[in-house]
Amino acid sequence: MAAGQRQRLTPLPDGEWDDETRAAVTALLPPARANARDAGNVLATLVRHPGLTRAYLKFNAYLLRDSTLSPRAREVAILRAVHKRDCEYLWSHHVPIAQRAGLSAAEIDAIRDDEVTQDPDGVIVRAVDELDGHSTISDATWAELGRHLDDRQRMDLVFTVGGYCLLAMAVNAFGIEDEVQHG
Repeated sequence: MAAGQRQRLTPLPDGEWDDETRAAVTALLPPARANARDAGNVLATLVRHPGLTRAYLKFNAYLLRDSTLSPRAREVAILRAVHKRDCEYLWSHHVPIAQRAGLSAAEIDAIRDDEVTQDPDGVIVRAVDELDGHSTISDATWAELGRHLDDRQRMDLVFTVGGYCLLAMAVNAFGIEDEVQHG
């Protein structure tokens, strides 16, 4: 949750999950994990609106599982996007995923501290910053991305940044608390 933010929506308690709620999370969770505890606070909060959740998670599942980006490129983009949106919840949940994708602790810190210089990570960070600041990518950065990513990957990069900026804004606006820090 962003600094100074209060919890506005709470996770839906297990006793209130029904078939529609469980179906809403099937894009990311197997049926055995379609419950408040296993879903985590983000999904357990989003299911308060099952139709929206089902639609968003189908897109999010694509970004996480089917994107043409490498796991490393995806996580560099996600970490930078959620950092730019001041979303500690998503940052803390994606650090372990980034580590599994091959990023070291120092590389992860560099993403947050504006110190990434090595390409392709550096150009991905620059692209995220440009999308965040200008809602587009400069010709120079687009061309540099093209040295490392094909057209589909560049398209997936833009949608990954947009998808995670959207999710970060929702997490922050709803005041979703991190399970680790708050219980």
